[in-house]
Amino acid sequence: MNVYYQIRSSQLDRSIKGLREHFRKSSSASGVPYSPAIPNKRKDTPTKKPVKRPGTIRKAQNLLKQYSQHGLDGKKGGSNLIPLEGRDDMLDVETDAYIHCVSTFVKLAQSEYQLLTAVIPEHHQKKTFDSLIQDALDGLMLEGDNIVSAARKAIARHDFSAVLTVFPVLRHLKQTKPEVDQVLQGTAASTKNKLPSLIASMETVGAKALEDFADNIKNDPDKEYNMPKDGTVHELTSNAILFLQQLLDFQETAGAMLASQVLGDTYNIPLDPRETSSSATSYNSEFSKRLLSTYICKVLGNLQLNLLSKSKVYEDPALSAIFLHNNYNYILKALEKSELIQLVAVTQKTAERSYREHIDHQIQTYQRSWTKVTEYISEKNLPVFQPGVKLRDKERQMIKERFKGFNDGLEELCKTQKAWAIPDTEQRDKIRQAQKHIVKETYGAFLHRYSSVPFTKNPEKYIKYRVEQVGDMIDRLFDTSA
Repeated sequence: MNVYYQIRSSQLDRSIKGLREHFRKSSSASGVPYSPAIPNKRKDTPTKKPVKRPGTIRKAQNLLKQYSQHGLDGKKGGSNLIPLEGRDDMLDVETDAYIHCVSTFVKLAQSEYQLLTAVIPEHHQKKTFDSLIQDALDGLMLEGDNIVSAARKAIARHDFSAVLTVFPVLRHLKQTKPEVDQVLQGTAASTKNKLPSLIASMETVGAKALEDFADNIKNDPDKEYNMPKDGTVHELTSNAILFLQQLLDFQETAGAMLASQVLGDTYNIPLDPRETSSSATSYNSEFSKRLLSTYICKVLGNLQLNLLSKSKVYEDPALSAIFLHNNYNYILKALEKSELIQLVAVTQKTAERSYREHIDHQIQTYQRSWTKVTEYISEKNLPVFQPGVKLRDKERQMIKERFKGFNDGLEELCKTQKAWAIPDTEQRDKIRQAQKHIVKETYGAFLHRYSSVPFTKNPEKYIKYRVEQVGDMIDRLFDTSA
């Protein structure tokens, strides 16, 4: 009996290890990791060599690139979080290899049991099988523990993208568990408990990662040096959205992580009586979905608070408004281009409307920056001159000051705001057109009233711009190439 299980155990262990090495080499050579647990449904964007990451990460990056193509050309503010792109390809290869080996172990263990029943007396079969699979099973459990350990270290250094490797592994282990339980049904309790113990560890570290990520979004420091000079989208925003996008392929897994740690109280979600009667790991999918929705809303809320704090770093209130506008618009676009908006709506029905209101409010705040220009030529601030009546020196000087104040203010704002950025083409055109309409109309009325008034011997010195020229200047706002 001992000789049999030792020989077959060694063969099983070598088969698993050999497959692992073969898979690593073939994946590294082809550069295309494959896993039965990681669906690869979307092609990479051909304009940029893709970073080889799990399918869900590539999917999320492609979704966000759709928004980036509106004009986000990489000019982002820095974040205290580790960037989510450009990680080592080996991370994916190891994850895929492990998932393959788990599936292979189940099939080979089933075959070993069938073979064993044909050659080993019945009363020795269970014990022999238990001994036979130990080395291979322990090897898989050790690798799983290493994944958990690596995830804990990643959390400590705020590298939350690395933690995401736990999600496909955990999902696959849960999907495979019924088969594993069936294969191990005759083994010792200690053997049966190995996989559930690993699953519990992964759920714990996953829940820890989710909570720490939310906290880090809230506490990312406000530093002038890592703020985008042009008011574009902050890296914290893109990282946060990308992380949430990556959870989409693992909604049940992420929701179960939160539920398994009984985090419902953290989010004040009432439990259904039918749910409270079951164990923490058997919350139904509806509750897990609500829990994940509330978690995502928490991250978005933390992000909004942090962005508000960061916006105060800017000395110019108008640039602060542009910064918040860009970030809110980025978030809304990203939510709408994915299933995140539906997931958010599970617990926050008015989220989409709320973001639109925030965006409009920031546009209005920005528009107030033009008041200091238009107030020089505003009709309510203009005196009435009788036709044919000679102007006094004071009146001529007043008109000169109005023209000069408008000209200087217009030139200063256009020079400053030309260097600012609004990546979304639609939003950029909308803001330009609205401002152009207001300024051209006000300036046109002022010009019509005073262009024929003899307030100076050098009219070209004060009447520097035609109405259409003013419009052209505003059209070049938020465009460094103009």
